[in-house]
Amino acid sequence: MAAWHRINRLGYYGDIADLPTTARDLLKTRTLPAASTPLQRNPGEAEVPRESVFEDTFTFADGSEGHIDTLGEASSLLKLDELKALAKEAKVHGKNKGELLRALRRASGRQSGLGWGNLNRSDTEESIKPGKSIVADEYGLLDEKENFDSSNLSRDSHFVKKILASTGPCIRLSSAPLKLFERVHLVFYRSTEWTEKSLTTIILARISRRNFPDYVVSRSTNIFTTRSDLLEFEASIRTQFRIDSILEFNGTVRKDGLEAVRNVFEDVYPRWKVILAEEQRKEDRVYESGEGAYLRRFSPAWVYTRIVHKGAYVLGRFKEHLREHQLLSELLNQRLFHAARRGAWYQRKALLEEHYMWALQPLAALPEDAQKKHWKKLALRTCEDGLQDRECHLIYHYDLQKRIQKLERALKLPKREHHDFGHVRLAKPGERTVSGIRVEKLDRTPSRNGHRRDSTDAPTTPRRGGKTIWLDEHEGGGECSVEAMCLSHYRSLGWKGYHSEGGIVRTLFGYLFYDVLFTYIPNVFQTPYQTCPLDLHTDAFYPSRASEINHRLVEIENGDAERLIRDVYEKEAERRTCIVGVQWDFDVEDLVEIVRCFDGGALATLCKVMAQEYQQRGGGIPDLFLWTMGNRDDVDEADGEMVGEKSGVGAGRDGKRKREVMFAEVKSENDRLSDTQRLWIHVLTGAGIRVELCAAVAREVRTVR
Repeated sequence: MAAWHRINRLGYYGDIADLPTTARDLLKTRTLPAASTPLQRNPGEAEVPRESVFEDTFTFADGSEGHIDTLGEASSLLKLDELKALAKEAKVHGKNKGELLRALRRASGRQSGLGWGNLNRSDTEESIKPGKSIVADEYGLLDEKENFDSSNLSRDSHFVKKILASTGPCIRLSSAPLKLFERVHLVFYRSTEWTEKSLTTIILARISRRNFPDYVVSRSTNIFTTRSDLLEFEASIRTQFRIDSILEFNGTVRKDGLEAVRNVFEDVYPRWKVILAEEQRKEDRVYESGEGAYLRRFSPAWVYTRIVHKGAYVLGRFKEHLREHQLLSELLNQRLFHAARRGAWYQRKALLEEHYMWALQPLAALPEDAQKKHWKKLALRTCEDGLQDRECHLIYHYDLQKRIQKLERALKLPKREHHDFGHVRLAKPGERTVSGIRVEKLDRTPSRNGHRRDSTDAPTTPRRGGKTIWLDEHEGGGECSVEAMCLSHYRSLGWKGYHSEGGIVRTLFGYLFYDVLFTYIPNVFQTPYQTCPLDLHTDAFYPSRASEINHRLVEIENGDAERLIRDVYEKEAERRTCIVGVQWDFDVEDLVEIVRCFDGGALATLCKVMAQEYQQRGGGIPDLFLWTMGNRDDVDEADGEMVGEKSGVGAGRDGKRKREVMFAEVKSENDRLSDTQRLWIHVLTGAGIRVELCAAVAREVRTVR
């Protein structure tokens, strides 16, 4: 639902003469003409969800009266100072908005005998009811409404009425126009990623507050042949979200959840086969020069393919490996949808062939050992096919290569028939310990009874994954994050660097592939207000520009990166053109130094991974990006470590420091590597780029109030 707004604080007086009258007009009930077609039933949905259907009547906006009925929602309308005043009156405490909201909720629950349920409408100036709000959800209060009984509502009504009397009437966009805007956004922007800033982008561009690159707008006339196609696509998105909610967003998946996903998969599968054949026919006979690559994203088959992929996972959980193997073969036989997943499909198919298929699909007249050997040979062929598949992304190659070597040993093949992957440069990340002074602040969190704890209580204990505070001993001694403390340590050893968490990598990619990003490809530039082609965050980006991307990778490998960066900077820096990933705040001279320090092949490999999986590889890049120009040949000492191989600054055979880049993942005592971080470390070390795991250890802990 949309956010609530106080009518008396909308601030549109320059555009609207009579704001209250306009608000009342938006709240009027209007009628819609009767639907001319019956409701459409789509695969994966037993019935059309009520929230996706327009009623016979609608309003442009909802008023607070009749919609707000919980303390959590009403209190979310208040600013922090207003909430503090209310909390003071209720004699509860908290040091931030979330704690104050929870304290008020507890106070409301305790005071059930005050008779608030007998208050009349006349007891307050306004008697308005709240609805679900974004702020309430942020502090975990949204489930109040579902768990309330009438007595809970009565106890809350006192605070609710006081809050709404203070705020005055509130208004929000109702569900009907919100659904309409989402549908218009899909059709106009050719994008399923709706944000509240979508219209703001156009406005800023029109008043020249934001500049966009020059490119050829190629707007397709109609991405949905019929209204029925549009409705089915919207339904497939809803079904996909429902499956993701079961498998990914709610912790451990239970058997009933897996059964629900399987039922959806069985319902979708026949329709997927039909649309897949239709899309293949279009690719063979209708589309020209790859123009259908991005438009296929708006086919229900694109979503259904992902659902089928999830269905294969569920079949594996139910140990139905024969059906899973058949499904993986079908997914690999089509090349129109989700090419980015092909590597994972090859991996899983090879695993099934190595371990399970000999028992599930036995060959007559062959003994057990011979059958196992037969299927291991098929698994070996599957891995080889994956490495030879141009659409199998680079990140899957190492695991496929490891399985090939394992299968070759199991099959006892002659040495001359073994694959040689010695060219793959893979090294374990180095490890470094940086000691420093950690700052801990006294815990002054309110206790459960709402009273502040004594200031002599023990200091806070950082929770796992929580932020810690340190002193920057090398640069002024002020408080800083653990990443900034480690960055200062590296700088004391002669490194330059940024705490960018991928900002440098995305900026370099934007500079180096600027003209490739905005080269003409049919249907990916639908409006003049784009910072990137619409297919950049999809698996259609790389194959649609394979020739241009590979040519650019060769240029980078041959040392042309500096020229490419300077050309883009001279052309676009003054206008600060909006280019995806590019942060103009990075000094161009630093960027030039960085590409000089990069090995050309390593930089090309890094860019290839970004081109293949820009969306998936957006997170998990190590915290610190470091480089050294190798312009010193002396030996320094810092914190007892000698600069050189021990300190992390590379040295050549003559003992002089060499040009080098390095990534460092910083971990305090409460942190652990995530799966995405491990994957990036694997990619970087595989490209021959140095990576360090930097462990921050407190040699001293200082407690402050």
